[in-house]
Amino acid sequence: MTEDKPSPIRPTDAEARAMAQELIRGARIAALAVLDPDSGAPHVTRIAFGLGGNNGWLTLVSDLSAHTKALRAAPRAGLLLGEAPTKGDPLAFPRLSVAVETRFVPHGTEEHAAHRAAWLTHHPKAQLYIDFADFTFVSFMPLSADLNGGFGKAYRLTPDDLSLT
Repeated sequence: MTEDKPSPIRPTDAEARAMAQELIRGARIAALAVLDPDSGAPHVTRIAFGLGGNNGWLTLVSDLSAHTKALRAAPRAGLLLGEAPTKGDPLAFPRLSVAVETRFVPHGTEEHAAHRAAWLTHHPKAQLYIDFADFTFVSFMPLSADLNGGFGKAYRLTPDDLSLT
């Protein structure tokens, strides 16, 4: 006979929303998980992360990277935001795992120009390569998220919970 155990997932509240939004606003890097289109195997890489001109989530990718090829083949991906400090137990610090739908932002559009300006504010060294023809912005639209706020603080979040507007 099995007993029903209480769910470890807490009800999403204002504190969880604020923690997730703080992780999003503060992130300059993220782990990106995609599926390799040739093998079907998971592929994880570190990417630059930031907010665009409309507070939308972005990265800047090169056509030479394996994850760009993977995103063109299958636009759904996973992001992990939140870096542990150098001291302390890394599992005690908050992190946000997000299922996303991606979209490549066409060059020469107003959207691209707005993202470019916003990106350079937080990633000034990208000035060296941002205008190379093989670099493209990819926007991330959150589908769902799991917030681990530290031990015993697990939440499921919706796209509305993650909104920065």
